[in-house]
Amino acid sequence: MTLSPLDDYPVHQAPQVMRHVATSDRNFYDRYYFNCHPCSDDLMLIVGVGQYPNLGVTDAFACVRRGPLHTVVRASRELGDDRMNTAVGPFRVEVIEGLKRLRVVLEPGEHDLSFDLTWEGSIPATLEPRHHVRWQERVVFDSMRLAQTGRWTGELTVGGETIAVTPDHWWGTRDRSWGVRPVGEPEPPGIMVKNAGTFYWLYAPMQFEDHAILTIIQEDEKGRRVLEEAVRVWNDPEREQEYLGRPEYLPVYAAGTRDVVTATIAYNPPGGKPFEVRATPILPVHLMVGTGYGLEPDWKHGMYQGPGPVVQSVVYDTREPGDAARMWGMVDAVGRFEYDGQVGYGLFEYWALGPHPSFP
Repeated sequence: MTLSPLDDYPVHQAPQVMRHVATSDRNFYDRYYFNCHPCSDDLMLIVGVGQYPNLGVTDAFACVRRGPLHTVVRASRELGDDRMNTAVGPFRVEVIEGLKRLRVVLEPGEHDLSFDLTWEGSIPATLEPRHHVRWQERVVFDSMRLAQTGRWTGELTVGGETIAVTPDHWWGTRDRSWGVRPVGEPEPPGIMVKNAGTFYWLYAPMQFEDHAILTIIQEDEKGRRVLEEAVRVWNDPEREQEYLGRPEYLPVYAAGTRDVVTATIAYNPPGGKPFEVRATPILPVHLMVGTGYGLEPDWKHGMYQGPGPVVQSVVYDTREPGDAARMWGMVDAVGRFEYDGQVGYGLFEYWALGPHPSFP
């Protein structure tokens, strides 16, 4: 066992030093996720920083979609003793005020992207339901996550242009999640080859002027709910959040695809008036391309790349047929959301993988 600075804080949850988590599952992770956009289809920036204590790795990525270009910077290093050190090569996350203000930095370098951005939450950080999924007898998801909508201040440089980021129209969402989910190099599939599983998913944290609506829907191959959430959270921390009942999701797909063109999300709050939100993804970002979420065999979250830091950059041009064909998997889109005369913006994240009753 090796001590780290975090061991000097009264935060222990198990009879272990803080660098050792309470489970030996290789897939334990602890991650930051942020997105940033100007409430338009101009660009979307997504940033992630993760630690994988049982794999001894920490890594980070930034992905920006602007026009036809999908640009990723990614970095990896050995985790080492100090889990309070969030720096990975040119990346770092600084907690200025827990659950409220954070700073996210990608230092300039040979890559064509850099930023120095400060996040301020618009709503109180909100704990989501525990995510627990068992496939073919094995627990593959067992995690907790907090979510928050907010605004950004700072500078973003992309393609040689430096953009002032101001909170009047640079909005976004963030989450902090930790627990077990598939990471690192592929494992032998074993009995999982019989059914790799369905991932029918909607995650839509939407921000309006004085409140947010947080929505999660996950269903299995028979349309049964695995996970759901529908709450309205007010900017005023004294105002109690509202449970909005069982959310119903009706997407409209582009012909012959599972690409969402528009969607209706219906809510039926107990004792309240039912209402519907019209959701339109206005700038799709294929989160899994280049970032480590699983498509590239040589760069996955938690994959050991050497002592590091190892820093790489990749750029795809969606006008090129070969690059366009790579744009597959989970979509994190800038979403426009409309209901009761209000227009908001946020994350419209969706994926429809495998069989589901909504598909023939």
